[in-house]
Amino acid sequence: SIVGATGYSGIELIRILQNHPYVELSMLTSESYAGMKVKKALPFFNIEKELVPFNAKKTAENSDVVFLCLPHTKSMEAAATILKAGSKLVDLSADFRLKDKKTYEKWYGAKHTKPELLKKSVYGLPEINREAVKGSNFIANPGCYPTSIILGAFPAVKSKLVDAGAIIVNSISGVSGAGRKAKTELMLSEAGENIKAYKIVTHQHTAEIEMGIIMGSGNSKVRVSFTPHLAPVNRGILTTINFALKKKISTAKVLELYKNTYCGEEFVRVLPEGQFPETKYVAGSNYCDIGVNVDTRANRLVVVSAIDNLVKGASGQAVQNMNLMCGFEENTGISNIGMLV
Repeated sequence: SIVGATGYSGIELIRILQNHPYVELSMLTSESYAGMKVKKALPFFNIEKELVPFNAKKTAENSDVVFLCLPHTKSMEAAATILKAGSKLVDLSADFRLKDKKTYEKWYGAKHTKPELLKKSVYGLPEINREAVKGSNFIANPGCYPTSIILGAFPAVKSKLVDAGAIIVNSISGVSGAGRKAKTELMLSEAGENIKAYKIVTHQHTAEIEMGIIMGSGNSKVRVSFTPHLAPVNRGILTTINFALKKKISTAKVLELYKNTYCGEEFVRVLPEGQFPETKYVAGSNYCDIGVNVDTRANRLVVVSAIDNLVKGASGQAVQNMNLMCGFEENTGISNIGMLV
């Protein structure tokens, strides 16, 4: 079942799961479109099923796996009910990603009402936490910015090539990252013909970014200065990570490190020297593309990554986690390549 099926993450889940060979969609919930058939609310799907209001107990009783696509702070009570009923749960909100209640409350400005569940959730970035995902029934699906940054950053930090305490990150996101509800700043007349930075060094994903890099690298001294930007495109995240190098090294050697790190990882593509990611090459796909370059003059390493914020940054990764939880092949239903145009 998909809770919040008419938001962007929910829509992407329907798109992916309706072609998944081992999935039958059970309940699709929506508060805005309750009582309406899917094909009327979302005409690009020819699905007769009716959208229903969310009832956590009823949803769990009718589902082997539940995807929660609710706004941050709204998943806490729902997650407790679903887990108690015995369903597997993939939560796409941020409510269970951070393991410390005080850290969550600091960055999200809200009280965490289910702190006892924080230790039970597994952070669902398979490339750094695959075995834990396989053994879990409760996945905290990573955020979009953190996915692009952690995958781009942790190999360099783990190798001790760079200063882990002074990582500078700039990310550019399409407007779908802000959700489907109407907001003034996302109107065409506001967002079009405009690029802006926002929540400079205060973005709520910062704590998750640091946590993920620490998980992947084992280096507890990680500190990130993160500046997100909004661009007038529908989907995609392009991230640039800037490190101070501890020693001189060639781009070829860094590429070798990244290729070795991601050897066997289907959904991370390390690009050849001189080639760098673009959002259009990953749009609609579950891939993360990574390119690297060493600035020999300044003795710095620049890593660029690109993902589709709605797929590898949300729903595609959620299905990747479900596949691992349920014992399916990890790439089932999500192995398609990007859409160039």
